[in-house]
Amino acid sequence: MEQTAHFAIELSGIDKRFGEVHANRHIDLQVRKGSIHGIVGENGAGKSTLMSIIYGFYHADSGQMLIDGQPFRPHGSQDAITAGIGMVHQHFMLVNNFTVLENVILGAEGGWHLGRSMASAEKMLKELASRYGLEVPLHERIENLPVGLQQRVEILKALYRQAKILILDEPTGVLTPQEADHLFEILRKLRDQGTTVILITHKLREILAITDQVSIMRRGEMVAHVATADTNKEELAELMVGRKVRLKVDKQAAQPGPALLQTRQLTYVDAAGVTRVKAASFAVHAGEVVGIAGVSGNGQSELLSLLGGILQPTSGEFTIGSHLVSADSPADPRKVRHYGLGHVPEDRHKMGLINRFEAQEAYILGYHDRALYNRGLLQDKATILAECQDKMTKWDVRPPIPTLKTANFSGGNQQKLVIAREVEQDPDVLLIGQPTRGVDIGAIEYIHQQVIAMRDKGKAVLLVSVELDEILSLADRILVMADGAIVGEVSAAEADERTLGLMMANIVPEHLQPTTAAETTP
Repeated sequence: MEQTAHFAIELSGIDKRFGEVHANRHIDLQVRKGSIHGIVGENGAGKSTLMSIIYGFYHADSGQMLIDGQPFRPHGSQDAITAGIGMVHQHFMLVNNFTVLENVILGAEGGWHLGRSMASAEKMLKELASRYGLEVPLHERIENLPVGLQQRVEILKALYRQAKILILDEPTGVLTPQEADHLFEILRKLRDQGTTVILITHKLREILAITDQVSIMRRGEMVAHVATADTNKEELAELMVGRKVRLKVDKQAAQPGPALLQTRQLTYVDAAGVTRVKAASFAVHAGEVVGIAGVSGNGQSELLSLLGGILQPTSGEFTIGSHLVSADSPADPRKVRHYGLGHVPEDRHKMGLINRFEAQEAYILGYHDRALYNRGLLQDKATILAECQDKMTKWDVRPPIPTLKTANFSGGNQQKLVIAREVEQDPDVLLIGQPTRGVDIGAIEYIHQQVIAMRDKGKAVLLVSVELDEILSLADRILVMADGAIVGEVSAAEADERTLGLMMANIVPEHLQPTTAAETTP
């Protein structure tokens, strides 16, 4: 056993239950000072619970924590901050109409004289930004900053509070590849100047690129600790899932048929007068997957909501098969489902599920009026229960209990339930937004297989994802959105991360600029 002085964090025997759920099982972990330590695992493996214990959100039922060799039992996040622990959450904790400077000092004003505190904070932040490459406009409002700069603000917040240990939860989910590379440079600088970094991510490529050591969790237990230099994607995936995992999607070349979804100059202007979707024209054909790449917040969400009948076009139109939708001929979600369109929304919590519903009720949401689920004026409870049970088993939704409230499933299992609901209805056109967000690697493998199976059955699939690996793996053609417009189109065979990253920043070679929908060929 190495000496305690070498470790920023030591956990021994950490155990945590939530009722019958045993989230952490006797966890042992040692994180070296001045290292980048990765933690990976399936959904429900206990990663977030463990980090929440370290950060003071939860109390361990048993076990011991040491920070810099000293016993540590926080009563809340403020105790963790005082102990030098900072956390950058997946969803940023920033006040949009505050400036960068105001956000950083919020809760750490340092006295009654706010002017002096602001001046002192500004000086310190400029020094930190210069030292670590975290330059941001300190007097700009958060709402005016791109997500990459917002993330820097979160890191600056932690460093301003003198964090010596920095925990990052899925930090690259909203970044372009170039922004992610810059983040890694920042993390290396932090490590080299003595900061300990803990990185939670499901992207194995990133783990291999940036970490020094990696710990793997499976079903609440810590199953392995390895030096990153001594492992590879295949071994990490097998340790996470407990079996060999196929990381590359096996698929034949697409055999496109007629266009089943077609947009023409589709435009959406929101209530504030901001044009969120700008004259989008493209087609998705039977038997192909069209991917839409782009940094989150560039119109992809609004485009999916337009096509799913949630938002109505300001101008332009689209067709699903032979059915026209436009400002003069609108359609709601029920109507587009009737036209043969299935929709997996990007945000399962806001648009895909009702947390108070049981899994069997969530499974028929939007399809509850189908004859299969009804007997006269009443729902056929036995059929619904049996159908949900069968599909939960098929899609490996854990636990496979149709009567369990959806709020009690992990995020990844909620996602599997939503995707199963839409795919099993066998739509002609499938819209699928962020299909594997928060989903473990074993489930990703299965979801990807089902997307390709839909394509091979002659369905038209429109895939929106911030994961370029996913887009490159699944799509036959790739459209890129920036600032609400489709700025470029490239075949998957010709695409790579660098090209897509430049297009996402609206730097598009002339030969990749898009044609109109009428000119798009299968």
